[in-house]
Amino acid sequence: MASGKAKVLIVDDEPALRKALHTSLSASGFDVSEARNGGEALATLPRAPVDIVLLDINMPGMSGIEVCRKIRELSIHMGIMMVTVRDSEDDKVRALEAGADDFITKPYRLREMIARLHAMLRRMSAQQDNPDAVLTAGALELDPKRRLVTKNGVEIHLSPKEFELLAYLFQHQGAPVMHARLLQAVWGPEFGGELEYLRSYVRMLRKKIETDPARPEYLLTEPWVGYRFRNPSDPESSAAGDE
Repeated sequence: MASGKAKVLIVDDEPALRKALHTSLSASGFDVSEARNGGEALATLPRAPVDIVLLDINMPGMSGIEVCRKIRELSIHMGIMMVTVRDSEDDKVRALEAGADDFITKPYRLREMIARLHAMLRRMSAQQDNPDAVLTAGALELDPKRRLVTKNGVEIHLSPKEFELLAYLFQHQGAPVMHARLLQAVWGPEFGGELEYLRSYVRMLRKKIETDPARPEYLLTEPWVGYRFRNPSDPESSAAGDE
């Protein structure tokens, strides 16, 4: 980001939508460029890389899912946010499986999109920093090196697997993490379909870290997809829902 601004490429076949997004994101401090379709985006990115690609899932010709896979082959460091169809959980799962870092559903609020873009940039920056750095969110603090979690300065006693699950979600703060990805990251590659097992651990974690486990502030459910760790101190982060 030599210019000091995060670079965003909008990939959408609707000119009016591209123009509106371009204007709004530019006014919010982003360096914005456009592509009319997936082929144009794939031709542009090798010579003009960006920080984040904002990619519509439904485009004529090459689908957004296919474009996402090809972009991910070009760069593992480029952020990808997919714009999905409302109430289509299958689209959200397919987007994440293709390598997207996050998704937002139509119709969306501009403020929510900008908050998601900023959260993605923070995650990308944090991944390049010290992996043993102490993580904070609201009243929670997690020390990966000492395997210690505190809330308002008071230690919370977690089992080893509870700690690993919380740490993984904490490290991907703001991003949706699929059920299978969580199971494989924490329990091993042979896991992936044991959803009740995962839900049980999330329930136990909520009892330990949430003020009201029935109305979680930190561990949010992404219906049919997985979980998202939220920082309640972030004024732009979206509100919670439980399982």
